[in-house]
Order: sequence, then C-alpha cells, then structure tokens
Amino acid sequence: MCGITGIFHTEGLKPVDPDRVSRMCAVAAHRGPDGQGVWTAPGVGLGHLRLAIIDLAGSPQPMASADGAAMLVFNGEIYNFRELRRELQAEGATFRTDGDSEVILAAWQRWGVDCLQRLNGMFAFALYDLRQRTLLLARDRLGVKPLHMATLSDGSVIFGSELKQLLAHPSLRREIDPLAVEDYLAWGFVPDTRSILKGVEKLPAGHYRLLRHDAPPPPSVQWWDVSFERRERGSEADLGAHLLHHLREAVTSRMVADVPLGAFLSGGVDSSSVVALMAEASPEPVKTCTIGFDVRTLDETEYAGRIAAQYGTEHHQRIVGADDFALVDTLAAMFDEPFADASALPTYRVSQLAREHVTVALSGDGADEAFAGYRRQTFQHREEQVRGLFPAALRRPLLGTLGAVYPKLDWAPRPLRAKTTLLSLAASGEEGYARALAVTGPELRASLYSDEFRRLRGAYRAEQPFVALMQGAPAQSGLDKAQYADLKFYLPGDILTKVDRTSMAVSLEAREPLLDHRLIEFGAALPERMRVRGATGKWLMKQAMRRYLPEDILFRPKMGFVTPIAAWLRGPLAGEARRVVSGGTLARTGWFDTAHLAALTEAHIAGTSDHSRLIWQLLMLERSLALLG
Repeated sequence: MCGITGIFHTEGLKPVDPDRVSRMCAVAAHRGPDGQGVWTAPGVGLGHLRLAIIDLAGSPQPMASADGAAMLVFNGEIYNFRELRRELQAEGATFRTDGDSEVILAAWQRWGVDCLQRLNGMFAFALYDLRQRTLLLARDRLGVKPLHMATLSDGSVIFGSELKQLLAHPSLRREIDPLAVEDYLAWGFVPDTRSILKGVEKLPAGHYRLLRHDAPPPPSVQWWDVSFERRERGSEADLGAHLLHHLREAVTSRMVADVPLGAFLSGGVDSSSVVALMAEASPEPVKTCTIGFDVRTLDETEYAGRIAAQYGTEHHQRIVGADDFALVDTLAAMFDEPFADASALPTYRVSQLAREHVTVALSGDGADEAFAGYRRQTFQHREEQVRGLFPAALRRPLLGTLGAVYPKLDWAPRPLRAKTTLLSLAASGEEGYARALAVTGPELRASLYSDEFRRLRGAYRAEQPFVALMQGAPAQSGLDKAQYADLKFYLPGDILTKVDRTSMAVSLEAREPLLDHRLIEFGAALPERMRVRGATGKWLMKQAMRRYLPEDILFRPKMGFVTPIAAWLRGPLAGEARRVVSGGTLARTGWFDTAHLAALTEAHIAGTSDHSRLIWQLLMLERSLALLG
C-alpha cells in the first residue's frame, strides 16, 4: 500500500520540476512512511510514497522495467503476481526483484493495456512508456484504490492518490462545484462521478486512461464491468460449495505479506467469515481487532469476543467514548472533500488499534454488495414485486399522494414510518432505490437551498446519474440493478473511500478479500432465491458459513458500524451544530435557507425530530469548505 502522484504534459515535452512532485508526495506522507522517490524526464514526473509489504528491501519506486524502457508508480497489491511472474519468465522476461511492482511493468511490455485483465488485486498505478511516450493511468475493478486527476490551464495533467496532493500544485483552481454539493447532500459523499472542486476528476473503478504528449487528455476507457445477466445453475449444496471455494481462495490469496497481518473483527457475518477462513489457513493465531462503543445498544464487542474465543485469535479491543466527537477536524482533513458517513470514526479507531499490532488488516467489506446483504436491497426486492401488481398510471398518483401527506414519524415504531415506502412505491424501481440510498431526499434538499443555490444547481438532481446507472445495468431484475448500483456507485464512493482514507491515515494496509472479482462475478450470477429469502439477505453465504459460525451470528439483525451521532448532537455537539447553521463558513456561502436549518437543528436538539444525519452532513461540509479555503 502506498501513495502515488505525478505530472504529465500533454502539450509538448516541457520539463517537470522534481521539487514540485516531491511536495505533492510530502502532503500524503502517511500513505508511505517507508520511503519516497521521484523520477522526472522531459514532459513527465512521477512520485511515490512506499509502505513496504512485500519484498521489503528490493522494490523501491518509481521503478524501471528491466530494460529501462518503462517507469512505474504503483499503489496496491497484485495477489497473483507469482503466477504472472512464472508465465512471463516462460516467455523470456527477466526480473531483478521479488515483488509485484516489476510484474506490472513486464506485463505491460508483453500485453499492453490487456495486462489489466490479468491482474488480480487492488491497484491504482501510473506507468510511463519511454518508447511510446505514453502514460497509462489505471484503477482496479472495484475501485479499492483511489486516483484523482485534473487538467491544468497549461495542458498538464496532475494526479494523485488523494485530493490533497493535487491541492499542493499551485496552478490548481479551488472552485467549489455546486453540483457536487447537491450530490453530497443527497448521498453523504461526493461520488466518483464528480469532485468537490471543478476540474478535478476521479478515475472510475475498472477504467484506464492513456495519455500522450501531443494530444488532449482522452476519455477514460472501461476495461472491466460486472454483469448480472446470466444465472448459475445447480443445487443449493453445489452452489454453496462453489461459493465456499471462492471465499477460501479470496482470503488465502490476501494473506501473503512480509509484515505482520491481522483482521478487523466486528462480530458480524462478513468479518467473522473472513476471520474463520483465516484461522483455517493459518498455522499461527490470527490477530483480530475490534472497536466497541460505550453506548450498549450500539456495542458489538460481545459477538466479536465470541468469534475471537472460538478461533483462538490474538484479540485486541478498544471502546470509543462519547468524547470522540473531537475527531471531527481530523476526519475532515483525511477525506479532503466532505464525507458524512459517521462510521468513518470507528473505522479510523479500529485502524489505529490494528496498526499497533499489524501492518496489514483484512476487512469484511463487499459481501453486502455482492450477495444482497443490505436491508434496502431486500426491501427493493419486495417493493419490485408490489410494483408489478399495479400499473404505474395507478401507482404514481395514488401512492404518491399518500406519501406526500403522510407525516414523517421519526419517533414512531418502524411499521408506522411509511412515508418513505409510499414515496418509493409511487416511483419507478430505480427512483425508489435512489430514495432508499439517499441520506437527504429530494424534497428536503429543495427546502434547504436558497434561491441563489437553486439557480446554481439548475435542472441537475443528484438522483439523475444514479437512476441512469441502474437503467443501463446489465441485469435481469430490480434486485440485480440495485446490487449493480451498490457495487458501481455506493461501494467506491462511500465504503472504499472510508476504508482507504482511515487506514492509510495510520499507514495501515487494508485488504478486502470479499471483493475478489471472481467472487463478485460468481455472486452476480446467483439466482435471486440464493441471495434473498424473505427478509434474509446473503442467503447462500450464510448457509455456506454454517459450519464455521454460530446461528445467532449468522442470522441476528444487521447492525452496521454505527455511532451515537444523534446523542452527540443533542449533547456535547449541540452548540457546534447551532454555530454551523447560523454563523459559520457554511452560512456565509449563501447556499442555504439558514432560518430553516436553524429550525431543524433546534427540533433535533429538543428531541422532537431526528435530523442527526443532515446536521452531521452540514457540520462535515463546513469543515471541508474551511480546509479547502
């Protein structure tokens, strides 16, 4: 795991100042405490920060190919590099190191961009070919590793693992994109389709871009996608055996490291499955790390402790207290752009704990997206069945009217909170799922904005690209489309961004075995009844893991990595919430109806409504705007 950055001139071979590349490295030093390197040539400069994991002494970067004709900076891990190395050696390639970086260089020289299809791993890299004078920027299939880019006024392209590296370049304009603010208010993060700053892009997952010195930057090219169009056939026993094989392969391939390795353990199905399979494959006790809360209803340490005891792990545990709200500024600085997933706080804390004992930690992220483990996915599955019973011409006016007048009963038992369900059923499946994923729905967002911001936003709505993504999904059903959208939109934008920034902030490599692309492709082909049965998601995975995990771990209600944000905003953060909506940086933008924001904040503090997610969004937005200047 590392950090990369660089500068590439698309208008000639102007020299690149190595000190500038070095400064772009330095601002992300946390990503690579084990070494920094810079290489420049006419028209190009590459920078690298190294966190040494494999071949600790022998693979410094930027790295040249064996013949000196290509240079690489690489962030990530290639899990099948030894197999590729043997194949390339059989075809005449020679190697000077024992790591995976040199394999990428040889694979490029043998197969060109087709080398990407052969790489099994998580990666973002920049590879400069001195003969062709081209720069290949590439990102892994699911978007585990990030890559930001911007084209400057002089025709140069700058890139980096984190936005702060681009911000270190003096020519980057710091102009906020109002459409990104609309996106952020909808989802709680700025998706990979946009950046908080105009002119900054994120290379999409499963895409590459090939730059030349004598041509403007071309569009990105998609080199991988997941399809839900086919269905695996077989009995539950046969499919379960295949799934378990893929799970074992995914976990064991990610246990290769020349440094201490462990796992995050929450006590849920996914992380418990990873730990169980690690314990099966490891001759030594697995090192596990768990974070709990001092609010009992949010604490899962009991379940994590049971799994740790069952598998005899070397278990480490820490409790997050109510005073951890003081990390707000630390979190904002990690993400560079606004990010409101409050589970970033415990993810950061568990990363800190893990780094005290290991350098690499396996996580359980990805199974919910791959096997339909989110409650919203099971709801979508049932709602699509209901939509099929009524024509849209009847559903929209009837249920839409009911949804509009039905009160928003945050305080009521869940069965009485029908407003969102009615509005969702009135819409198309794609529009309904957008509502299910949204933190702040379109009606509430519209009520928050000032007239000036409505003018800046124009006709754009955050749901539009999301709905288009679902409509164009290679899928057979509404459940397929929902999972596809989660894999392509929510996973890279929220989950993987959260894990990358919080783990790298403490120089920890996080690996996601449940995002092995072979496992993802197998899950996408499972019949719906192998994914969802009634209200139970991840059906086949839970059946396959019954030999490893207790029933109450497999089938207890999903909790997620939640935090006591609502209580904090009624207690120690109440004053800060009032300041943000009335007189802080956010209020001075002129984007919002501050009187309305103040009323919502007071209602939350008084306990008559729960607006904690919105207020937290606003607080994190203000912190990010202050950092961006």
